[in-house]
Amino acid sequence: MAGQHDEQILETLVASCRALVALHGDPGSDAVADVVIRRYHDLTPKGRARFFSFCASELGPDHRAVRSAIDSYLADPNDSGVVRLRNATMTPRMSLFDTLNNATAGLSALLQMRADLANAARDAPDLEPVDADLLRLFQLWFNRGFLELRSLDWSTPARTLEKLIEYEAVHEITGWDDLRRRLDATDRRIFAYFHPALPDDPVIFVEVALTRGLASSIQQLLAPRQGQPESDRFDTAIFYSITNCQSGLRGVTFGNALIKQVTSVLAGEVPELTTFSTLSPIPGFRRWLDDRRSSRDAGLSTADRAKLAHLDEPGWLGDARHVRRVRPVLERACARCLLAARPDGMPVDPVARFHLRNGARVERINWAGDTSERGIAQSAGMLVNYLYDPDSIETNRQRLELEGHIAHSPLVADLAALQRS
Repeated sequence: MAGQHDEQILETLVASCRALVALHGDPGSDAVADVVIRRYHDLTPKGRARFFSFCASELGPDHRAVRSAIDSYLADPNDSGVVRLRNATMTPRMSLFDTLNNATAGLSALLQMRADLANAARDAPDLEPVDADLLRLFQLWFNRGFLELRSLDWSTPARTLEKLIEYEAVHEITGWDDLRRRLDATDRRIFAYFHPALPDDPVIFVEVALTRGLASSIQQLLAPRQGQPESDRFDTAIFYSITNCQSGLRGVTFGNALIKQVTSVLAGEVPELTTFSTLSPIPGFRRWLDDRRSSRDAGLSTADRAKLAHLDEPGWLGDARHVRRVRPVLERACARCLLAARPDGMPVDPVARFHLRNGARVERINWAGDTSERGIAQSAGMLVNYLYDPDSIETNRQRLELEGHIAHSPLVADLAALQRS
């Protein structure tokens, strides 16, 4: 039944898409676009995969026009030839997506399409050009000029606050009381970017704690407290969670601009702030370490391997004897993981790549910074502070891109170089 259902919907959907490409924004296209969106939402996942196959096979570029534009440019290289070549590479599906963006809830529907496309493309690499076209459009539509920064608080509409609970991907918000603690305190802030077409739905948000000195434990930051702290004690802003809310926007970067703008806002609000840092997970650490443990050529001594075997025992972090043996080895390994690079020169840990590309430096490793089940599984319970120093951000970023140099503090350098115990 589902297959027959999809067949009927696809027939209408494909015909509407062809009509929409032909109309190309002419009067009547909005009504057809609404039909396309409704029909798409009626499809099953398999039906949506077939729709993307239609977009790939029938709405691709005119290869003869592209070849003609290339030959023309090679024969007489000039700016007009570049424009002709660019126009030749604009596919009919880009015209389709551009027109759908003007429909009621069109942008939201396109974000859902790209999220669905990620699932369909796992088994269909020929769908990659469809994804590339959508990504290109989203990079235009979600550029910094369109985004609005908002500081959220307990008076923010409930429909938006519900989205924070739903989307939080780093440290789960367990309910309304937990959310209120993160919003309605003198030492807590949440900032988010919004797009005009998605006024109640954040694109990305960051949670900030104002502290005295660097924070070392997420449990301490999130724990219930009595009363409100004195605001004149704050000298540090800790970015402890950054969540990208729209899976359809993977590959579109906002984090760098968000951190920079929030830093500027906080510096204006609280002039006493002198330090801006993160308290970040290290999601790639255990995987990196386990790979080394399973390799004979990883440079681990027999004694180190024996100590690291405690990681495989349930509750090891709560056993003082195990901790005494494993901690020096584990902290050294964590420092080396954070300073390790892939063949392309970028850090192996994904969160490290994000912050270091933005110009931060690896400042401090925090033992038992995240003792949640997830924190122990991903990073053996450790967290890291990345420091954003305005005087060195650009230098750090350039050295990473040009030299593969991972900026780090002397403390981390010393930890990584410790002799085996």
